[in-house]
Amino acid sequence: MKYSLCIGAYEGKDVIYHLEKIKSHGFHGLEYYNWWDLDLHDIAREQERIGVGISATCTSFFNLVDSGQRERYVQGIKDTIVACSILGAKSIITQTGNVIEDIPRDKQRETMIETLKICAPLCEEAGVTLEIEPMNGLVDHRGHFLQYSDEAVSILEQVNSPNVKLVFDVYHQQITEGNVIRNATGFSDYINHYHIADNPGRQQPGTGELNYVNILKAIKDTGYTGFIGLECGYTIDPDEAIDHFKQSIVSRVEC
Repeated sequence: MKYSLCIGAYEGKDVIYHLEKIKSHGFHGLEYYNWWDLDLHDIAREQERIGVGISATCTSFFNLVDSGQRERYVQGIKDTIVACSILGAKSIITQTGNVIEDIPRDKQRETMIETLKICAPLCEEAGVTLEIEPMNGLVDHRGHFLQYSDEAVSILEQVNSPNVKLVFDVYHQQITEGNVIRNATGFSDYINHYHIADNPGRQQPGTGELNYVNILKAIKDTGYTGFIGLECGYTIDPDEAIDHFKQSIVSRVEC
């Protein structure tokens, strides 16, 4: 498996600083969300110099449940695909938007499926994967439409594209549904990459209730070889936290 950090791991530091830290830690990628803030060609040159790059970014507009926003959403995907081609990023993360109170949930779900079906061939042609992300509505994202992993998979089954998949965020799914190992492995065919953080607090693995040795071993046992992204805060110096994560968790997973 490959490991990535998310922008903000080193508070106040820029992309280049993060990439150099990722290289020094022996990790494999950076998740940078707002690609539109970057000089893309400059970052591409720096990635080549450093030897590690941006592995995932976000689309520039989040709303999959409002049919009136479909054109804007699809244009955002097109723009993000162009950015990915410059950066060499292979994953585009999307949220779904919040529930629209006066529209039936089934109608919003169908809107999402139809929009993803429009985006699927664009992603297939570009060789990038669009990842929908369920997020918890209890603590961090009240009202977010997509929260449960089984519903996400049922949507992906209808879209039926190898380039539209799921980012499984262990932190979010622990809060929303628990049953983490069963869902993280049982839905592995639909998962393109994983986010990890501990709960409660969304801090680095090892600070809360989640047994990340067991979780990551179970994911590895499915044959998964993609990215595990540390999307978390840090209770101590990030370098110390990452070193501890490698020594106490990664080394036991990879042995």
